Amino acid sequence: MPDTASSQASSATQVDQNSLRRRGVGLIASDTSSVVPGYVLVAPLTSNKFYLIDVHGEVAHTWTLEHWNGRHARLLPNGNLAVNSIDPEGPRPFFFFHKYGGGIMSEVNQLGQIIRQHRDPYGHHDAYHYGDGRILYTRMESLSEEDSRCVQGGVPGSEADDGRVWADVVREVDGEGKTVWEWKVNDHLDKQRFPLQAHYPREHWPLINSVYPLRDGNVLMSMRSISAVLIVSRATGDVLWHLDSSTIAQQHNATELPNGNILLFDNGAFRCRESFQYSRVIEVCRETKKIVWHWRDAAPERFYSPFMGSAQRLEQSGHTLVCESAFGRVFEINGDGMVCWEWISPFFNRYAEKALLDVFSAESNAMFRAYKYTPDQIPWLCT
Repeated sequence: MPDTASSQASSATQVDQNSLRRRGVGLIASDTSSVVPGYVLVAPLTSNKFYLIDVHGEVAHTWTLEHWNGRHARLLPNGNLAVNSIDPEGPRPFFFFHKYGGGIMSEVNQLGQIIRQHRDPYGHHDAYHYGDGRILYTRMESLSEEDSRCVQGGVPGSEADDGRVWADVVREVDGEGKTVWEWKVNDHLDKQRFPLQAHYPREHWPLINSVYPLRDGNVLMSMRSISAVLIVSRATGDVLWHLDSSTIAQQHNATELPNGNILLFDNGAFRCRESFQYSRVIEVCRETKKIVWHWRDAAPERFYSPFMGSAQRLEQSGHTLVCESAFGRVFEINGDGMVCWEWISPFFNRYAEKALLDVFSAESNAMFRAYKYTPDQIPWLCT
């Protein structure tokens, strides 16, 4: 008689246990009559590689760098790649800094050769490379015991390993690495008005996950752990504009559109007045703070990234590129709100750091953001 249990066990081992990969990866769908020609830049977080993906879902170009990806990458107007990488020797003042710390901000050419580089061991999440050597980026600093106690909200007793709260700093450096502007939340953000949400650890306040220079010279910031988007005066440091948790929830990637409105990826974790979680992309009018455009799945629960995420308005077409980061999914929405292209990253790997492997042991294809570029924006690839 055959050993039925052994036979079943053997059969089970032949099934890919990665549920995302099992459902299908690579190019999922494409409407060639609608999708914008071009290339999508992706940076898998469990890798030191960056890829340009064409509209057929094929890899058109690959960069391989020394250090693992710290968050995302962008192409600059000069065609170079702006990269934020993890410093393997950098500090880890609390566990999640293993996951979202950065520290190495580089500009590299199409061959992966470093053109310029800036390092900050406490850099994390976002770094906006202007393209002329200047970088606007997020970092953090440890607060004093007194200032740590003054930070409101969060899970009691969940401060960092040193017993303190780490607070964000936004810094701009020039091409030589000299600090030319700096804004500290501890100096400018009201701790009573901007408390940590109840479910967040008190290790990091307010967790700035994107910074973006506005055309008027001021700075747009997204703060995840307080569910807020702010515009800060570059001249005075004052908060000039504020979108709060009555509209957004754990949002990412706030950017300015040509019409002055704000586009962002609204994650939806712990959304106010909602009984279940879903993500959406929204465009907000700065004057009224009203949502003037949004996209979410017709079945809202089918589109949800609890962390990370991005949205890019493709200006010439009015389409929007969306990255559902936690699941490595990138899709393009046309002007009628219809998905016209979808691709799921096949680049799975495990995190390199042992501290992360002990907690996040599964293979991941997650990415922080994705950006699309037309052929004329990448002349070295398309000529």
